[in-house]
Amino acid sequence: MTILPNFLMKRAALTPDRIALEMEERAVTFSELYRNSLIVTGKLVELGVRHGDRISVFMANSIELVELLFALKNLGAITVLHNLRLTSKELSYQVEDAASRFILVDDEQESGLQKSKEFKGTDKIVSYSEVLSLKGSDVTIVEEFSLEEIDTIMYTSGTTGFPKGVKQSYGNHFWSATGSALNMGLHEDDCWLLAVPIFHISGLSILMRSVIYGIRVIIHRRFEAEAVHKDLMERQVSIVSVVTTMLSNLLEQLGSKSYPLTFRCMLVGGGPVPKSILEECRRKSIPVYQTYGMTETCSQIVTLSPDFAMSKIGSAGKPLFPCQLKIMIDGMEVGPMETGEIVVKGPNVTVGYYNRENSTSEAVKDGWFYTGDLGYVDQDGFLFVVDRRSDLIISGGENVYPAEIEAVLVSHPSIKEAGVTGIPDHRWGQIPVAFVVTGREEELLEEKLKSFVREQLAGYKVPKQIYVVESLPRNASNKLMRRELLKMLPDWEDNDEN
Repeated sequence: MTILPNFLMKRAALTPDRIALEMEERAVTFSELYRNSLIVTGKLVELGVRHGDRISVFMANSIELVELLFALKNLGAITVLHNLRLTSKELSYQVEDAASRFILVDDEQESGLQKSKEFKGTDKIVSYSEVLSLKGSDVTIVEEFSLEEIDTIMYTSGTTGFPKGVKQSYGNHFWSATGSALNMGLHEDDCWLLAVPIFHISGLSILMRSVIYGIRVIIHRRFEAEAVHKDLMERQVSIVSVVTTMLSNLLEQLGSKSYPLTFRCMLVGGGPVPKSILEECRRKSIPVYQTYGMTETCSQIVTLSPDFAMSKIGSAGKPLFPCQLKIMIDGMEVGPMETGEIVVKGPNVTVGYYNRENSTSEAVKDGWFYTGDLGYVDQDGFLFVVDRRSDLIISGGENVYPAEIEAVLVSHPSIKEAGVTGIPDHRWGQIPVAFVVTGREEELLEEKLKSFVREQLAGYKVPKQIYVVESLPRNASNKLMRRELLKMLPDWEDNDEN
């Protein structure tokens, strides 16, 4: 068992007066962040939170959220982070699946959940203002973290349409931060701009790096291109994490200008960057680091540095220093240029899924994680991802699984069959489209069907177009062939830039 000091406690002792967080007009030092987290810890104890409890968190980006996250670590509670874009029904499923003792929410989220007929855990809801109103109890702080102990759980959609909770240990977070630093270097005056959701691994990992490295983080409640651009130009930001659609919006804001010399890394996840955007970044001297990672790898596990951005267009790069990668076909490792399943290993990789022994045994074998993604490694060792988790759609950095949408569509009384796939989109990277076979004679109105889906799924999962067809393409085993769905689109041409 490997033990390290409580991350924030140690950081506050090392660099107490260094700025940890900035948001709008507020700045917090590491000592203040730790002290504030201790106050919240006492209030959580009065609420009834104990070591090992699973506590759901449904909150927007804020300094208060960061204080809460570290307060939960002070108790050794397991934080279950939920996507704010979930419907009440989706959230209810995840909270119940995790067997969370409480769900801590922003004040603005509380009334909507309390009134929702779809949310089944109303008795577990506690607003954050209610937490802060408690007097607080005496606490015994967890001063040491076992790196094998589970710290957080994040839900990721499964190919069957049922989300699974990914277990992330303290060691996963520590080694993710370490691997990133070994890859990109670490400067004393580094500042990371956080405009991605903290409930995503991309956002949470930035906070973990901040405390482990001792660097400043500027938090934005959400991504707004104009506000992010202003901070990049004026507040000595050195690193920012984005997806392609965010990068495209920032390029529009930048125009003919250049970023300050303090800016050294545009970390881009969520799929390969189109060549046209890479060329524009090169003209403007923007250092783009393309990455491949997932919730199960605690953020990036493969990264492409700017040195190879143009010579290896479409590549995700090479594994980070603590990590390994191989391509497997039918249980055998294959050589360069052969496409197979991407399999990874490293101390930042999850040990499995919460309460899902079968899913865990299928995904984790002899310490290797089978991603389900298809790819190949070229002669120089660079990874090229051919298909993300088979049929996964990545829209604006959000993972969208067709099976989840199809399950909702076929629950409509007029729908007999449904198939969903993604098509390229300049703004979002990909967007979902659906094909349905109707079992009734009456006219099926597309907008009514979209509204039906929107009632049950997050907005980014709603198909942008729904086509009524006579039949869906299936193989000899009657399995839906989603790649063939694209051929059913009017005037479809496979002209994706990548």
